[in-house]
Formats: sequence, C-alpha cells, structure tokens
Amino acid sequence: MASKPQTLATTSAFEVLGPVMVGPSSSHTAGALRCARVAASLLEGRVVGVRFTLWNSFSHTYHGHGTDRALVAGILGLDTDDERIRDAFDLAREAGLDYAFVEAGDDASVHPNTVDIDMVAEGGARCQVRGESLGGGKMRISRIDGVGVDITGAYATLFVAHRDAPGILASLTHLLAMAEVNIAFCRTYRTEQGGRAYSVFETDGAPDASVLPMIRRIRDVSFATFISVPGSASAVSPGVTAEELFDDGAQLLDACAERGLSIGAVMRLREEGLSGAGRADEAMRRVIEVMRDETSAPVREPSRSLGGFIGGEARLVDAGKARWAKPLMGATQTDAVARAMAVLERSAAMGVIVAAPTAGSAGVVPGCVLAAADATGAGDDEVASALWCAAAVGLNIQTHACVAGAEGGCQAEVGSAAAMAAAALVELLGGTPEQALTASSLAISNLLGLVCDPVGGLVEVPCQARNAIGVAAAFSAAQLALSGVEWLVPFDQVVAAMAEVGHALPSRLRETARGGLAATPAATSACATCGGCGR
Repeated sequence: MASKPQTLATTSAFEVLGPVMVGPSSSHTAGALRCARVAASLLEGRVVGVRFTLWNSFSHTYHGHGTDRALVAGILGLDTDDERIRDAFDLAREAGLDYAFVEAGDDASVHPNTVDIDMVAEGGARCQVRGESLGGGKMRISRIDGVGVDITGAYATLFVAHRDAPGILASLTHLLAMAEVNIAFCRTYRTEQGGRAYSVFETDGAPDASVLPMIRRIRDVSFATFISVPGSASAVSPGVTAEELFDDGAQLLDACAERGLSIGAVMRLREEGLSGAGRADEAMRRVIEVMRDETSAPVREPSRSLGGFIGGEARLVDAGKARWAKPLMGATQTDAVARAMAVLERSAAMGVIVAAPTAGSAGVVPGCVLAAADATGAGDDEVASALWCAAAVGLNIQTHACVAGAEGGCQAEVGSAAAMAAAALVELLGGTPEQALTASSLAISNLLGLVCDPVGGLVEVPCQARNAIGVAAAFSAAQLALSGVEWLVPFDQVVAAMAEVGHALPSRLRETARGGLAATPAATSACATCGGCGR
C-alpha cells in the first residue's frame, strides 16, 4: 500500500451515487435543501420568517433549478427525496412561514453556490447562517451570526452556542465524557475574547437524548443542538472511519492488487467498514431500484419538464432504435442513450432520481450500466459491482477535483459521470482495474473543458443531450480500454488537469446561464416565453 496520506475515510459511496433526491439539480436543489434544513436546526423554536440572500450561481439560476422551493422545503424539514418539495410554497403558507428571496449577484470571494439564511423564530430569536452547496448534494455551513465556522455533517455533530468564558470548554468535554460520547474533533469559534462563541463537536454517534438538556443547563450556554444532515454518511454511520484503502487512483490500483479484488469489490469492502455489510447492500439495492425506475418510466409515460423545454425525447430515441441503431450507435448504446435521457426528463420534472454524481449528469451511469447489463444478461450482483466501481471513481474525482457545474463546468458533471460509467462498463464486462481507470481517463480527456451553460438556468437544455454524449464517451472509452488501448496520462493526472481547467473557466461558463448556448438569441427568445422560471 502506498504511504500517501488519505482523506476519504468518512465519505460514503452513497454520497457519490446519491443522494436519492427530487430534481433537477443536486447542488442547487438537494444541496440547497440541506443547507436550509441544517440552518433551521440552529435556531431554537419554529422558524416563522426567513430571508434567503443568494450569491453567484444561486442568484442567477435559482428559479429554474428549483432552489427557491428547495430552500423553503429545507426550513420546513423535508428530506431530499420528498416529492412535496415541488409544493414547498403552498406548504409554507399552510405552516405560516413567511419567506423572501434576495438576488445578491456575483462576489468572487464567496463560493459559487452560496446562500445567506436570515431566520426568525416564533419566540423572536434570530439567527443568520451562511450555507454553501459543494456539488453532488454535499454542503457546508461556513458562518453563523457573522462567526466563521466549518460544519459539513460528515460526522455526527453537536453544536453549542455559548459565551467565551473560562472553563466552558472543560465543562462541555467533561459532560460528554461522563455520557460516554467519544469526540473525534472539537473546534471553538469566537468573535472576541469573552464574546459570543460556538463550539462544534464531531462525535462517534449522536449523544443520548439526555445529553442536550444537561448541556443547555451549563452556565453561559445559550443553545445546543444535534446537527444531522439528511442523507449524509453521518446519518447512516455516524463518526465511523473506513479502513484506509485508497485516496487516489494509484492507491486504488494498489489496493486491488494487494487484495486480488476488482475496483468494485474494494469499494464495497470500504463501505462495509463504514456502515456494515447489511446497510451497504441495502443502500445499493435502493439505488438500483430507483435507477431502474428512473430509466424506464419516462420512456413509457413522458412528461413535460419544469421549463417545458424537454419531455418525450427518450421515447423518440427508443422508438427509432429499429431504424437507426444498426448503422449508427448500435442497439445497446441506443438503449443506454434513451435511458439516460429519460433520467433527465424525470429530474427536470422534479421527480425522484439518484444523483450520480449529480442530478444534471444523473442519466449517464444508470443508462450505461443497465443497458449493458440487459445486453449481457448480467444480474443485480454484477450491476452492484459495476456501480461500486463507478462510486470509487467518482469519489476520487469529487475529492481531487469537483463534480459541481458551478465550480468546474459541465466537464465536472457529465465528464465525471462518463468517467464513472466507463469504469463501470469495464468492470461489468470483466476488465481489469487498470483498464477501468484507463477508460475513466479517456472519458474525462475527451470531455475536458466542457462548459456548463443551462438555458434559462434550467437543467434541461443542453443537459439532456449532454447526458447522451456522456454515454457515447463512456462506451467509446470502455471499448478502447478493453481492446488494449492505453492512455499516456494516468488517471490521477487527468483528474488534476480537469480541476485546473475547471478553475480556468470564466464564471459565465459555469452554471450561471449567462454564456455559451444560454446566451444565444434562440435561447434567450425561448426563455422569454417558457414561464418555467416564474419570472
């Protein structure tokens, strides 16, 4: 095993093949919901009023991405896969929740997907929280009432607001020790000596229900709560660290060689260390179940998208298979493309999908894997192994580059999905771990620099067609690798190049809907009449 430091030990495979969520965007819908839900948990009492100040990509595309609905749904406590998200405004009125949105515009000093959440509770208490959506449904709380913090929910998290008084931290740690709560990390943030302070304890599991009342009785403590990020790894395996198997592609190949296992088998072994074999397999069965439905139902029964730009394209591709598959894409790839496009139709209609690794790229992996599985007669065990492999590739990309269009362009979304799908196809068809990573490298290389330019800020055009191109890239890369074609640039270096290119893209080409295809006359004319953005 290589001796490099490892940093992936608390991230679940199902934060790459997931979350299971309502579309259309993992960063702008699921991630936004999680930001708001965690923010609401930091204020004592029911939230009755909230103002959302939206920055950068959030500011430009929040209508079309359903970010506004998701933020309100998060304040109301809904989960990412709750289909009532689309009705969040009605639910807010029924609950007596007043809400407002402020478009702050661009500020390069803050994350591309940032929201400031100003809340007031029914008792009059107030709190301002800054949330950042990091892509793939992951989030971070970076500021609470002006104090810089770092809360991601990777571990079970205890949040305590208090005065910066002598002995307060000792009292808190002593109480947790007496309650047999093991502290993994502890950080205290403060405005000034003797001023307002927040202590964040990341622990191995949630404290017993009796702990919070005892903490709240400590002198100088004003508020304490347990933070749970819905759908995150900490909710399944709180505070557990997986065996250090790999941190990059080179270490992943080492782990496969040392254990005589495929990439998928190594990734499953790692997940078993996080949550146990039973939970790992149950979660994978859930992913496969949703993937089968999301790739097939829209073909049978198409529906129009939120903006009305797509709906029915998957059925057209499927219906044209008999005429066009043989001279063009072939039967299996045609099936994969139809399935991939179906997922985007469901996502854009605010249906339930699996982000893989994002909602905007969610069709590529299931389209490829399920079509190839049907063509070869592979069963659920083989499908699961291929998806475990895809998750391992996605985890590396997510850690060393990014999977958010607002941060790295569409290469970060469809490019990452194509890389995951290419490796999964190689594993499904009996290739080696080396061939799987070669396929991933080829797929990324062929989509390097792909911009993110959603028309009207909607995850519809060109997103659906780019999922089809992602399928083509994955199939081509897998066949090249399985045929023995090698690639000059190793996987880890390709991922590093992808990160560099993503950072070099101007902001207008990173999910702001202000450049590329989104700025063409045809697109702007269509946006003026679509009505999907609610403007």
